[in-house]
Amino acid sequence: MDRKFVDFQLAPDDLTAIRFGVSPGHELCHAVRALLRPDEYPLQWGWMRATRSAIPREDFEVLALLIREEGYFPDFFTTTPTWELTPEAEAERLRDIDDERFRVDMTKVLVRTEGARQAAVQRMLDQPDRARAMIAEAWLSVWNAGVAPVWTQLERLLRADIAVRSRRIAESGIGAMIQTLHDRVAWTDGAVRVTMRIWSEVVDCRGSGLVLVPSVMGTSGCNVLTEPPAQPTLFYPAQGVTATWARDSADATTALGALLGPARARILLDAHEPRTTSQVARETALAVSTASHHLAVPHAGLLSSTREGVRVLHRRTPLGEAMVGAVL
Repeated sequence: MDRKFVDFQLAPDDLTAIRFGVSPGHELCHAVRALLRPDEYPLQWGWMRATRSAIPREDFEVLALLIREEGYFPDFFTTTPTWELTPEAEAERLRDIDDERFRVDMTKVLVRTEGARQAAVQRMLDQPDRARAMIAEAWLSVWNAGVAPVWTQLERLLRADIAVRSRRIAESGIGAMIQTLHDRVAWTDGAVRVTMRIWSEVVDCRGSGLVLVPSVMGTSGCNVLTEPPAQPTLFYPAQGVTATWARDSADATTALGALLGPARARILLDAHEPRTTSQVARETALAVSTASHHLAVPHAGLLSSTREGVRVLHRRTPLGEAMVGAVL
């Protein structure tokens, strides 16, 4: 049998051809699949034990209808990997899916289903405004019950993965980093090649670039987006995900505290987004002067401070991301 590939063609030496993103939608879709087929997601068993009973049944069934146990699910769930999109903004975006995108993606689901499930998808296609509102409400409801409680731990793993891979690009080049993504992903003749089961395609990313998106929930393999208006995107399993990834962040604080001291460990864990000294003090329950002291002490390259106008913003460096990811 002929092997199937999707080839994302890039300019070989163009570092700007690759960017990274985080997709709350992709994480939620694979959270739904983990709940539907737990035997195939052993690294999520700890998360499932803690959250399964809290998942709202009716809203979950709305998402399960479209996401299904395997195969295609609507591209509109995952077309905006970025660093800035909040879950609330993601739900709002789902309410505003344009008519053509909604019709195309839902039709793909329709032809892949049958019986009562197909009839339910057809009803959504017949009432797009009502369906979009229903999908957005279900997305936010299931997110709040199932993913929001562990988003801090999950996001730290994603950022740590990106930090490590960005460093590999700088040290060894795009091709060497690509080879480490997954055993189905390879660098060949200036293209990122992903082995597929069903179809082959060549996607010209020169000019648009390729978005690489790590996933904690989607540890079973790789997924791709190739059709406009989505930017070419490759989702891959994040490194360092273990069966205990969803444990309480207090465990990570304790582990880092043994190395750095409790206050500095808390500062490092909370520094995944830029924060001012006042924000750091408030979030760690420290006096501003104490927080300033801890931030002024060298941390072996784990934190960086940059000035924006009158503010100084503190954030984890790639090395800091890697350390937090290793502890988690």
